[in-house]
Amino acid sequence: MSEILEASMLICFGMSWPISLIKNIKAGTAKSMSLQFILLIILGYIAGITAKILSNNISYVLVVYILNLMVVTVNLGVYFYNLHLDKKATI
Repeated sequence: MSEILEASMLICFGMSWPISLIKNIKAGTAKSMSLQFILLIILGYIAGITAKILSNNISYVLVVYILNLMVVTVNLGVYFYNLHLDKKATI
């Protein structure tokens, strides 16, 4: 039961990342994005993945962690791309 609840939490939390990603792509600016926040979320997902591996608790929940991490990592790339666009716009 705890695996189902953990996966549910990750799915609910993780559904916000694609929405954020689309918003950030459309915005074309890094002004509304926080690098520290993105890095903190990435660190949290890495910690969760590491905990699953170290506790030898490999299950479908690990897949949800990895999917969320991938989307947030893409968001990190969008941050740097948008930052590049911001710098280009000020020239």
